[in-house]
Amino acid sequence: MTVTPPSSVLGDTPHPDDAHAGADVVRICQDLLRIDTTNPGDDSGPGERAAAEYVAARLAEAGIEALITESAPRRASVLARVPGTASGRPALLVHGHLDTVPFDAAEWSRHPLSGELHDGCLWGRGAVDMKGAVATTLALVRSWARTGRRPRRDLVLAFLADEETTGELGSRFVAARHRDHFADCAEAIGESGGFSVPIRPQPGADGAELRLYPIALGERGTAWMQLTATGPAGHGSRAAADNAVATLVHALSRLAAHPWPTRLIPPVEALLGELERILGTTIDRDRLEAEAARLGRAGDLFAPTVRNSANPTVLHAGHKINVMPGTARALVDGRFLPGTREEYLATVAELLGPRVTREFINLEDAATGDHTGPAFAAMAAALRAEDPAGHPVPYLMSGGTDAKTFSQLGIDCYGFAPLRLDATLHYQRMFHGVDERVPVAGLGFGLRVLDRFLRAY
Repeated sequence: MTVTPPSSVLGDTPHPDDAHAGADVVRICQDLLRIDTTNPGDDSGPGERAAAEYVAARLAEAGIEALITESAPRRASVLARVPGTASGRPALLVHGHLDTVPFDAAEWSRHPLSGELHDGCLWGRGAVDMKGAVATTLALVRSWARTGRRPRRDLVLAFLADEETTGELGSRFVAARHRDHFADCAEAIGESGGFSVPIRPQPGADGAELRLYPIALGERGTAWMQLTATGPAGHGSRAAADNAVATLVHALSRLAAHPWPTRLIPPVEALLGELERILGTTIDRDRLEAEAARLGRAGDLFAPTVRNSANPTVLHAGHKINVMPGTARALVDGRFLPGTREEYLATVAELLGPRVTREFINLEDAATGDHTGPAFAAMAAALRAEDPAGHPVPYLMSGGTDAKTFSQLGIDCYGFAPLRLDATLHYQRMFHGVDERVPVAGLGFGLRVLDRFLRAY
């Protein structure tokens, strides 16, 4: 059953003539959370087809024709277009994904597929990543249909499958098979930006809460690797100089212990400068880890993006304690800063050594943009209009999104899915975490900010 919160929780709607927008975003978000679109990465999940059909139906109710396109059985994405008022301007791509990471329901306070409204939040897998943002976009275009308002430029909508793995069955598929759909897009907005980060000013200030709103200019590159070591199989009691497990473990130890050098690329340097200005402090570039810890949530915005990383995440070897396996494998999540790809890959190869082979599961270049242009300025203005005490800042995402695919089409991509959170909710920690939830008031805020941006830019 859909629970409609009171108007005091929803806040103002995007337009005074539309009393339905706030309730609509809650209903759509609840409905999406109740559709299982978990993506374990091995095609054993339910796929995105049911969610894609739901999205297409909500668009059809607003008079927007949508195309459902499947890359494989049940792996569905939705494409649509909303005409703008300014002719001759390039289109703006608004993209989001329908899939989520899996969950263990026993670990949650409320079932991850419940969409339950509790303590002012909608609970469920994907609430933040990113069904809440998809619901905001859908509710906004439906509000425009009711009020007769339109965005300034054409909006190309893409609600995608498979973002939580490689995007091969989602963004990569539509970029190749439906490239004409994106042909006139110059810029794009997607996930992981425009969310609030509540912080406190430095000692000596008036004690009022400050809110940062990081807008993503790009993200680190991705190097997901499968590593393999081999050696003679045999009895576990016999000495073995070429033990595959030991060879792999030693290589992983070297990789995990490597001190990657600090690199301050322009988006991160721009963030540091803004933090110094807003917080009235100085950030020591020679001790950034310590400075990130000192700055708390503000430091979380730059701590993962001042260097490359390579984190072992999965190990596979053997099946019995007294049998020496002939093969050992590991998975490593590698990330590299823009401009460091070749150096990074060469360093990884050297650390692994000649007896460990490397196969790439996913290798995508880093993407980075400009915080001095009109797109960033328009996003920042929309945020300030709804939160005059807020401070939009540029930042670089540590992880990856479908923006990597669209940037390969020559589209300038930004992370901008506005959402206001209270001090008890930590945006990054809810990604892929237990008890993921999104505040209803935060969805209303996102609805208003997105409306301002898309009708002005």
